[in-house]
Amino acid sequence: MAALRCPLPPAKRSNSASPIGPTSPREHMHLASTLAPSFQQQHSSMDFETARQSLSPTAASHHPNLKLPSTCDPPSEHNPPKQASWIIFGATGHMGRSLVRAALAHGDQCTAVGWSQENTMEQLAKWQDRNCLGLLCDVRVRETVDHVIKKSIEHWGRVDIIANCTGYGVIGACEDQDDFDLRNQFNTNFLGTLHILQLSLPYFRAQNYGRYLILSSTAGALGVPGLGPYCATKYAVEGLIESMLYEIDVFNIKATLVEPGHVRLDEPDEQAVTGNPVSGNANAGGAGSGPPKPKRYGHFFVKPTPSEPYSTPTSPAGHAKRMIQWLNDRQPVSAVKSAELVWQLGHCSYPPLRLLLGSYAVESIRDRLRSIIEEIEDWKHLSFPVTMPPEDANDDMIKEEPEDDQDME
Repeated sequence: MAALRCPLPPAKRSNSASPIGPTSPREHMHLASTLAPSFQQQHSSMDFETARQSLSPTAASHHPNLKLPSTCDPPSEHNPPKQASWIIFGATGHMGRSLVRAALAHGDQCTAVGWSQENTMEQLAKWQDRNCLGLLCDVRVRETVDHVIKKSIEHWGRVDIIANCTGYGVIGACEDQDDFDLRNQFNTNFLGTLHILQLSLPYFRAQNYGRYLILSSTAGALGVPGLGPYCATKYAVEGLIESMLYEIDVFNIKATLVEPGHVRLDEPDEQAVTGNPVSGNANAGGAGSGPPKPKRYGHFFVKPTPSEPYSTPTSPAGHAKRMIQWLNDRQPVSAVKSAELVWQLGHCSYPPLRLLLGSYAVESIRDRLRSIIEEIEDWKHLSFPVTMPPEDANDDMIKEEPEDDQDME
């Protein structure tokens, strides 16, 4: 399905599946020292030490299917890459962690950016070394994004590549998702991306070089029942990046939308948070436990109580939940191999606008495009082309205009 990114904890609100809290700059400027320890204790699968000891991404580096085509001038033995400085937002999600490890394994420098409401500087300190800087931010808040970019430039002397692996979605019918759900998905997925772009573009323009790697989703090209608002945020991101490329190409700045299928989880599904870690309750419902809490699948949260029209087991609105559960058992796309290809994208001279990862992504988007073409062909006979008058007639009309003006007087 969609690429899994930095997961977000549920909020204290019992009537919403959205995990986002207040977003004013004042509330976020000191988040590094004001985080909820209960979530960090319970969500042991996010342990950074474990992440460091996992498989090295270099194990996949020489796989023949993991080489970008020569037409994009990727790094190779004959075209060794120069050391690059990265900023990776959402570095605490399993895709982000894999990308951090890939960059470091290849000798690059990296700023690993955790989510300020989920991680602590003590956690990020376990990744600190001469080639890795750990920072916190909330992409919804411009000031925290600006701090990360400026701190990275100050620390490394330059920034060459920025990857955004943040994002989350709420699973539920469009009618059931409230204003809180909608706004926070847009604030995280779309406005978060826009903040990163707007605050880093002046620096990239000044150095006449820059690379953006935006972890998008197949949901940016497909409408998925049960993920309407999430799909809307991804459609918005894709339109933003595609439009922006026309504006920034003259500055030697490139961007790629990475659209994976369902990416393999680092932690088993039974360790997914089903309660509200912030309140210290990990039970999903039960007697005396209050309203049901949202269940979590990767970076998706399920609305706990669908309304009556959408509560049947076969309801189309439940398609996203059923599909994610089905895919979780198969986990078809490797985060390690995906990260290796994304690293290559950061170092190639002619990156594509979109890179699809996994057979699900390729087949589903190909089918979607095919259906669009077929629909256009089926209905094109109803188009009404404008008949342009002959050029001589236009000249006569221009000559007659002064006479019309005189008549008006």
